[in-house]
Amino acid sequence: MTRRGASAPALLVTVEHGGNRVPPAYRRLFAAGAAVLDTHRGYDPGALLLGRELAVRLDAPLVRSTTTRLLVDLNRSLGHKGLFSEFTRALRADERKRIVERYWRPYRDEVDRVVDGFIDRGRRVVHLSSHSFTPVFDGEVRNADIGLLYDPGRPVERLLATRCKAALQAIDPGLRVRMNYPYTGRADGLTRDLRRRHAPARYAGLEIEVNQRYVIAGGRAWAALRRTVLESIEFALR
Repeated sequence: MTRRGASAPALLVTVEHGGNRVPPAYRRLFAAGAAVLDTHRGYDPGALLLGRELAVRLDAPLVRSTTTRLLVDLNRSLGHKGLFSEFTRALRADERKRIVERYWRPYRDEVDRVVDGFIDRGRRVVHLSSHSFTPVFDGEVRNADIGLLYDPGRPVERLLATRCKAALQAIDPGLRVRMNYPYTGRADGLTRDLRRRHAPARYAGLEIEVNQRYVIAGGRAWAALRRTVLESIEFALR
């Protein structure tokens, strides 16, 4: 996996849960539960900053959203039970369809446009999706600092994740890095959808999950973690 010469992969960075913005037309839906927008349920704190830094460092296009996932989850497939939240699930079918057409579909179409454009020009695509996870979920402490989500059945993804993990732990031996944690790489999402439509030789997706405790702490710890991620991804792509 090299970034030099004709065989260099084309890179794409995406951030599906980059913000907690509610479009004005739908603010009424969150009037009684606005506080949840500032939690991990409303968005992935830190994911947008890391995604932007990855895109700059790798000179890659960035596709990102700052609309709350509680309106519609851009990382869920149409028909998935998690596509809509309790705030939007009870809306009439035509209103849910409007939300999909206004927010979900344009995001997915833009990602497809970038990926298809690279592949049509004969390029292999490496897609990095930036996410973060809450330190405690349903009373269970997540025992990882970074999770790398990939499909073990796709060799390029397996190699990329393995090289990235090795680099992360070489830079900071104390980091707890886990594969396919706290979610599985084959779970429903944008990367799985792209895998279904593109052969392993053409597309590889890696979701980077960082523990939000670093984002909450801020300061040097959060800055150091981001630098470590950037350096490890650069190494993994060599």
